[in-house]
Amino acid sequence: QVQLVESGGGLVQAGGSLRLSCAASGSIFSINVMGWYRQTPGKQRELVAAMTRGGVGNYAGSVKGRFTISRDNAKNTAYLQMNSLKPEDTGVYYCNAAISDGHNWYTNWGQGTQVTVSS
Repeated sequence: QVQLVESGGGLVQAGGSLRLSCAASGSIFSINVMGWYRQTPGKQRELVAAMTRGGVGNYAGSVKGRFTISRDNAKNTAYLQMNSLKPEDTGVYYCNAAISDGHNWYTNWGQGTQVTVSS
């Protein structure tokens, strides 16, 4: 059993910053890609940023230059530093990770954390 626990969401004014954290725990042998997705009402969940175990990052065009994903492999934790936030960044942010228990690979999701950016 694997758990992803997110933290760091909240309410911030436009132009402000937030830092999200995602900690994985449980039966973990290895973690490949860890990423952050965003969902707003009426829209599909979309990729915001992702990073491989080796540190290669990938970003949605709308957040490039403003958001930075990082991870601490020793702690099984990923972070999303969000700067210059805009009202359109508002949504529920979900952590996602591809995790192996030593036998199989599974896609895991966190419970989500709300980010609200006021104008």
